[in-house]
Amino acid sequence: MKAAEAHNLKDDELVAKLIDAKQEAFNLRFRHATGELENTARMGQAKKDIARLLTVAKARGIDVEKETRRI
Repeated sequence: MKAAEAHNLKDDELVAKLIDAKQEAFNLRFRHATGELENTARMGQAKKDIARLLTVAKARGIDVEKETRRI
């Protein structure tokens, strides 16, 4: 995900993407630990996606912890 894509998302879409990105990062870490992950570069990309989404959310004043508890 590029930064421009993150900035163009609505608030609810941003929170949903963030939840998906965190879940994907967890799954990638799990697959890496079990030895079935072939593309390890995707782990770093997933971390950067999470950081981008969190940065945009913080700039908009979205309380990410509160929003993720609702879902």
